[in-house]
Amino acid sequence: MSPQVNKITEAIIGAAIEVDRSLGPGLLESTYKGCLCRELSLREVSFEREKPLPLEYKGIHLECGYRLDLLVAGAVVVEIKAIEAIAPVHEAQLLTYLRLGGWRVGLLINFNVEVLKQGIRRKIL
Repeated sequence: MSPQVNKITEAIIGAAIEVDRSLGPGLLESTYKGCLCRELSLREVSFEREKPLPLEYKGIHLECGYRLDLLVAGAVVVEIKAIEAIAPVHEAQLLTYLRLGGWRVGLLINFNVEVLKQGIRRKIL
């Protein structure tokens, strides 16, 4: 993993920790997403929110409406959750997004936990 990608993931995790410290668990996913975007902006970390994920299957382009929660610095996919527990299907979803988009690193962040560290999964394709 490149040092640059490691710096990006560290910045994302730091921003997520700040959001978690300020808000705590129990809110909607959209709230955490908006606040994480604000925190990344304050830290001057570039990102795209609700980035469309094109899907091509055997030569045809499908308009499925898939969107990444965040693509940070063009390199790290971030999926945000506010759920009771991360399930294997959530991790599989992130890996599929990485594969389809050609990215190598993703973070799955579940804000609905007592300690945010327990809700972060880093996936590498």
